[in-house]
Amino acid sequence: MMLRRAVIDLVLVGPAALALVVFIFLPVAVVVVLSFTDYQFGATRFEWVGLGNYADLFGSRLGRNALINTLVYAAIVIPASVGLGLLVALGLHGIAHTVPRVSAVLRAVYFLPVAATLVAMAVAWQMLLHPSLGLVNQWLAGLGLPSRQWLSDRGLVLYTLAAIGVWQSVGYNMVLFLAGLAAIPPTLYDAAAVDGAEGGWSRFWVVTWPMLGPTTLFVMIVTAANAFRVFETVATMTQGGPAFASDTIVYALYREGFVYFKAGYASAITVVFFAALLLLTAIQIAVVERRVHYR
Repeated sequence: MMLRRAVIDLVLVGPAALALVVFIFLPVAVVVVLSFTDYQFGATRFEWVGLGNYADLFGSRLGRNALINTLVYAAIVIPASVGLGLLVALGLHGIAHTVPRVSAVLRAVYFLPVAATLVAMAVAWQMLLHPSLGLVNQWLAGLGLPSRQWLSDRGLVLYTLAAIGVWQSVGYNMVLFLAGLAAIPPTLYDAAAVDGAEGGWSRFWVVTWPMLGPTTLFVMIVTAANAFRVFETVATMTQGGPAFASDTIVYALYREGFVYFKAGYASAITVVFFAALLLLTAIQIAVVERRVHYR
C-alpha cells in the first residue's frame, strides 16, 4: 500500500519536478558556472577566471554606474508607486458606492499603462518628451517655463525614466490594493467607531492600514522586482545613454551578453542581480513581516 502510494505520488509530482530542474535549477547552475569563466558565445574554448568577472563589474566605472543607477531608480519607483497606488485605491474604493460608473472608468484609465505593450508605451513617451515637438515641452512653453532635454540631459534622464516607471506601476498596485480593501470586513470599521475612531484618518490607521499588511508586503516585493529589472524603457528610449547616464544592470546584462557576446561577464551580472533581488526580498520580509496582521 505504501509502495503504491509512493509510486502515485512520484507519477503526479515527477513531471513538474523534472521541469523545475531542467528549466530553472539547471540553467541557474550553468549561469553560476559561466560567471567564473571568460566564455564568449560561439567560442569553442574558455578559461577559468575565478572572481575576475565580479572584480570587473564592481571595479569598473561602467559596472558601478549601472549598479548605482539601478539603486537610484528603484529608490524612486518603489515608494512612489506603492504610495500612489494606495492613494488611488483608497479614493476609488471610497467613491465606488456613490458613483460606481465613475469609479469603474477611472479604474480602467489607471490600469491602461499596465495593459499596454511596454515598447509601444516607451515610443509614445519618447514622442511626448521630444525636445522640440513633444507636448510636454510645449506645455512648459505655454506656462512660460524653459523646455528640458528630458532624455538627453545626463542629470535628468534617469529621473525621467523613474517617473515613467511610477506611471506604469501605479495601476497594477492600485488593483492589488483594491482587492485588499474589498477583503476588509465592514464590521471592523463599526467596532473602531464604537471605540472612538470615527474620522477617516483614524479609521485608516486603526483598521485599513493594519489589515492591508499582507497586500502591502506583496505589492512591495512585486514592485521591487519590477523596478530592479527595468529594461524595455531603457532599451527603447535611451539605450543606456547619454554617456551611460541611464544604464541599468539588466540593460548592461543585455549589452554585454547579446551585443558584445561576453557570456561569462553577463553571467556574473546575472548572479549579482539575482543575489540583490534575494537580499532585497529578505530585507522587506524581515522588516515588514513584523507589522503584518494575518487573519
